Amino acid sequence: MPALPVAKSFPQYFSYLAVAGASGVGLVFPGAAPAMLGPILLVGLVVLGLAHGACDQLVLPAIRQINGGQRVYLVRFVLGYLSLAAVAGLGWWYWPGAAVSAFFLLTVWHWGSADAPARPGQRALWLLHSLLRGALLLAVPARWWPAEMQYSVNGLLAFAGAAPLSPAWLAGMAHGLWPVVGIGHLVLWACYAKQQEAQRCYTDAFEVLLLSTLFITVPPMLSLGVYFVFWHSLQHILRLNRVFGYVAAGPRRTWAALGQEVVFFIRRAFPLLLLSLAVPLALYLLLPTRLAALDTLLGIAVVTAAILTLPHALLVSVALDAGKWRAAKNRP
Repeated sequence: MPALPVAKSFPQYFSYLAVAGASGVGLVFPGAAPAMLGPILLVGLVVLGLAHGACDQLVLPAIRQINGGQRVYLVRFVLGYLSLAAVAGLGWWYWPGAAVSAFFLLTVWHWGSADAPARPGQRALWLLHSLLRGALLLAVPARWWPAEMQYSVNGLLAFAGAAPLSPAWLAGMAHGLWPVVGIGHLVLWACYAKQQEAQRCYTDAFEVLLLSTLFITVPPMLSLGVYFVFWHSLQHILRLNRVFGYVAAGPRRTWAALGQEVVFFIRRAFPLLLLSLAVPLALYLLLPTRLAALDTLLGIAVVTAAILTLPHALLVSVALDAGKWRAAKNRP
């Protein structure tokens, strides 16, 4: 059997299974969900979550010709990447409230645009799908778990040194966002139906239902973690494996085959992954006066993600996602 690209071998199959499994745990064992999902999620945060951005330096050489040689490119890339990360870090240090808001908005965009299907030549439809998917990931937890979301957001603000948000503000945001997201999806599906893309309409409706079930049945920090690790990060890894030239022996939906995919990626991500682990360690050492704040480890994890997300999201949007809405159809 001829080798098949990884993107054809593993569409969303394992991400669907992971989300459905976590939702099942939340439904059957609601009180034990943190104990059952927490250890798995912790390992996944390192192996998939933090690692999924650790091959960023390999993306541009894989998709275009690099001028000036490999060493010159790496120096330029590292300087640019670290400069953007430093900008994000300074924002959290000097303007924590604005930095938290920017982080949530960037997350909505980055996660949503990663999930949006390619729409060559249809930028508006791709933007609509991206924004709706990203907003869904916050709208559902905020609507069904308002107290938990308030606790987590205000804990992050306290860790960053910013003033907390009032319950009334968060409640108003949740109630205002929910109908916008719902009506927006109806408009999106109507656009797909008008273009006679029934399969795309059904697929997106299924994913919205699946993700909404996860966010309703599992507490927000756990459910968002499950999505980030086993949906966003895993799909990004599989996508980059295709860019890096990996081919699968066939359309095998087996855990062993998935393990081979992850190992292929981790081998390339390992050097930068080790460097990335230095960021939370540095934050732990630099912020001794804030270590008494609630959810310190969560705060460090989120700030680490925020610092690294800015350059990572910019690279993905500019280099990888351009082919999703430009006329060219041959980009991954």
